[in-house]
Amino acid sequence: MIQQGNISVSTENIFPIIKKFLYSDHDIFLRELISNAVDATQKLQTLSRIGDVSGELGDLKIEIVLDEAAGTITVKDKGLGMTAEEINKYINQVAFSGAKEFVEKYNDKLEQNQIIGHFGLGFYSAFMVSSKVEIVTKSFKTDDAAKWSCDGSTTYTIEEDSRTERGTDIILYINDESKEFLEKSRIQTILSKFCKFLPVEIEFDGKVVNNPNPIWKKKPADLKTEDYENFYSELYPFSEAPLFWIHLNVEVPFTLNGILYFPKVKPDVEPQRNKIQLYSNQVFVTDDVKDVVPEFLMLLHGVIDSPDIPLNVSRSYLQGDARVKQVNQYITRKVADKLDEMFRNEREVYENKWESINLFVKYGMISEEKFAEKARKFCLLTDIDNVNYTIDEYIEKIKPLQTDKDQKLVLLYTTDSTKQHTYIANVQRKGYSVLNLNGMLDNHFVQHLETKVENIILKRVDADTIDKLVDKDEKPVSILSEEEEKQLKVLLDAKVAGTAYTVETKALSSDDDFITITKPEFEQRMKTMSQMGGMNFFGALPDTYKVQVNTNHPLANKVIHETNTDLQSKIIMQSIDLAKLSQGTLQGEELTNFIKRSSEMM
Repeated sequence: MIQQGNISVSTENIFPIIKKFLYSDHDIFLRELISNAVDATQKLQTLSRIGDVSGELGDLKIEIVLDEAAGTITVKDKGLGMTAEEINKYINQVAFSGAKEFVEKYNDKLEQNQIIGHFGLGFYSAFMVSSKVEIVTKSFKTDDAAKWSCDGSTTYTIEEDSRTERGTDIILYINDESKEFLEKSRIQTILSKFCKFLPVEIEFDGKVVNNPNPIWKKKPADLKTEDYENFYSELYPFSEAPLFWIHLNVEVPFTLNGILYFPKVKPDVEPQRNKIQLYSNQVFVTDDVKDVVPEFLMLLHGVIDSPDIPLNVSRSYLQGDARVKQVNQYITRKVADKLDEMFRNEREVYENKWESINLFVKYGMISEEKFAEKARKFCLLTDIDNVNYTIDEYIEKIKPLQTDKDQKLVLLYTTDSTKQHTYIANVQRKGYSVLNLNGMLDNHFVQHLETKVENIILKRVDADTIDKLVDKDEKPVSILSEEEEKQLKVLLDAKVAGTAYTVETKALSSDDDFITITKPEFEQRMKTMSQMGGMNFFGALPDTYKVQVNTNHPLANKVIHETNTDLQSKIIMQSIDLAKLSQGTLQGEELTNFIKRSSEMM
């Protein structure tokens, strides 16, 4: 007997929309059909466990069969199966979720989050790639089998079938626009992406293609270091071993499992994002986990599995979802706790990993207030001698020396210890300490420190820092008279007239350079920040420089008393060019003249 009828839809003309636009990624049809097969299998296991199904269940493996000649893909399971009446109920009434009804009926007898069924309309994703779909099924409850067929219109047929085995076959007749899905490699790629960790074995081309028991579903106490490292290699073949990892495991007030790995981050290589995979009960959902994972941890690798994160919804909805916010906050707290534990218990190991860890820590401190509060205990500052200090340890170290006239602690730092070596040597000679802050986020991190740490100010060592520190020894006295100082300033002004240079005279140590050229701290930071943001607004503004003339240097006396004006001019220009050379701004014609002048003076 053949039954004919029309598929019941709750909104007029919804079926063509389902076929074409249910999912933007057509690959997902296979995920949805296999997920349904997994549901049917797990439901059978549940009923068997509670005694509603008797006898041995047998092999419950799900098979994917590709028949290129017939132009079909078949998804075969040995799960519950369906009666003709259930086909009417669950297939012909679009958007009625069988999984939802099952969970409601057996809620007290199910293991936590066992049923995947979040995907109500998932079966109809088959029509995105098919000209016709058939279901051949036999329920565990009856000896009768049924066959359902639909060509993509709202018309279907149901008839009796000769099938004798429990379970369901879904046969897709692939349409002309989707022939790519009849290629074995294409199916393998989809299965690898979406079905890699489904909880029931999936077989394709004679091989099991998934790992039904991934380690994130196991207890940390049952796992060894090699288990975590092997799983990382499974996720990211040919990658370097991770630095360390965090095993996520929470059931209240939401369910979340997963493993987050800290990869090695190389300073000269752009870090890779979108390496965290989001699953729902072991079904792959996406590798775009923005909002679920805090922004500063988007460079981590690994897996998050949570049935409580809403799927297939808009980004704005995801941003406002309370469960997503809870997951985000939980991950932030777990990462902070892990880093704090490592620092307290294994400081030497932690310091050895700091080059890679510091990007995450500093980004987190800049962007997450609560993380910043905890991270102050384990955020490290590294000086140019490669010695690490916590923020508070470093403050205690420099307290006796590095204060300015306002009694603020001055943290001197370099962004390039090679280019700024002259400036570093000058301040080190005075006994001052210099931090190495040359990372991609350090310009922003400097701003954060000044805002969040009381009574400190940070100054770049090649910026206008010379007169910011209180001299620890007696204040140097100029070897020039007041009139001679004015005369020296006039001579220097004449050499830099019409440029962005401002000349200042000051008695410094006789060991300091005769002339030092610096740029304002604010300008240095703003230009770096605008370049990082891609706008380069400040980069378009002209540079300004301060020319600091040391009136306690022997050359100051030599210049003032030199009667040969040509030689006097050469000494001044040579000193200015040497200062520019230290700043890295001597180039073009000026560099050519400097080289020529150097030869003449020698």
